[in-house]
Amino acid sequence: MNRGTVVVIGGGLAGMAAALDCRERGCSVRLLEARPRLGGATYSFARGDLLVDTGQHVLLRCYTAYLDLLRRFGAADGIRMQERFRVPVLSPGEAPASLTRWNLRAPAHLAPALLSYRWLNWAQRVRAARTALALRGIDPADPAIDEQSLGQWLRDQGETPRAVDALWGLLAVAALNAEPDDASMALAAKVFRTGLLDNAEACDIGVPQRPLSELHGEAGRRTLLAAGVDVRLRCKARAIRRGPKGFHVAVEAQDGASALDADSVVVATPHPAAAALVGELPVRGSAEWARLSSSPIVNVHVHFDRAVTDHEMTAVLDSPVQWVFDRTRISGARRGQYLALSQSAAQQEIGMRTEELREIFLPALRELFPAVGKAELLDFFVTREPHATFRQAPGSAALRPPAVTGVPGLVLAGAWTATGWPDTTEGAVRSGVRAAEVVDAELRSRTSVEVTA
Repeated sequence: MNRGTVVVIGGGLAGMAAALDCRERGCSVRLLEARPRLGGATYSFARGDLLVDTGQHVLLRCYTAYLDLLRRFGAADGIRMQERFRVPVLSPGEAPASLTRWNLRAPAHLAPALLSYRWLNWAQRVRAARTALALRGIDPADPAIDEQSLGQWLRDQGETPRAVDALWGLLAVAALNAEPDDASMALAAKVFRTGLLDNAEACDIGVPQRPLSELHGEAGRRTLLAAGVDVRLRCKARAIRRGPKGFHVAVEAQDGASALDADSVVVATPHPAAAALVGELPVRGSAEWARLSSSPIVNVHVHFDRAVTDHEMTAVLDSPVQWVFDRTRISGARRGQYLALSQSAAQQEIGMRTEELREIFLPALRELFPAVGKAELLDFFVTREPHATFRQAPGSAALRPPAVTGVPGLVLAGAWTATGWPDTTEGAVRSGVRAAEVVDAELRSRTSVEVTA
């Protein structure tokens, strides 16, 4: 039975999750993607012998919706999950420290790590443990909390600049793509509570073991096609208009311009594109979406002729480097070691030339890993994501729209919508699942009215 025709615009994780769920609920689904591939911002490309992800992604065990989507894609084995949370933390010229969870119930599971974290003095460690307990009392859904910055809240707890840099900021910048003074306290509380403090196992880190194009785009397309979704690549939606019985979606494809009819439309694009698509419709709040703005991420890729570190993943203090990942095996590198440096909140780096970044990051790597001094540099390149996430600033919660638009049949999805989560793969998938729920409920309501009439 065809429950209705649904057009999903955008083939990222949110769009794929929405399309798959709508199809499984009995709808006829068309998924439109302007690019020649699915996966949205998460994709891979070839450079010489390397298969390179545009950006390094990790997840936590609490990313339940994302992990479930990978399972449905048949790609769950493409994630290697830590048995227990552990992050080595390096500083130039020093022996590494680490943050490791113990086999204890929350929140005691991280207490030994905090109290032995040698990048802080004893007083700072005790204060950090108290701050962690205070975080557990913060409600991430409180609008007043969202108006505060993480940096100011930490200062109010008595946290020192060193503790912010070496602990709270170390984790928050990577999770929120924002410096503590620029980050919403509500989203920070969500990260720390759901990801670290409320459940002991939630913080365990998962790292993709396959290129992202294979893990997301290719696996997703196979699954969608097998489910009966009409996947249309190189097909750009230009406008959405109301019709007598639903919507007309104006599209531009390789074979020319046309229009698609739909009972429901899910807009699963970044917020600037979404605002343009719904511009002719009375969608509440769409004029405010531009205020969400965006925040960049820069990834620095360095390939040496030999191994320079044993660390598969490490965080870094007192250095331009933020996080280092060993991508050698995943990329298919035939020789040496290939490292990816993930730089969040990269407002300065995003506009710098590759030569400038090389002058900064090669000496920084040499300070962290002395073996770099004896290694031959095989390749150095940079991938830039100017609009990697929306700007997760204080007050951003009020700008994030729900899935329901106020226009029956028109639904929003995307990590930028009001998921209650930061802009992550988990937030994206949850938004797609929610969009499908709204489509289903509205179609049921419409059918009920028609039957009654």
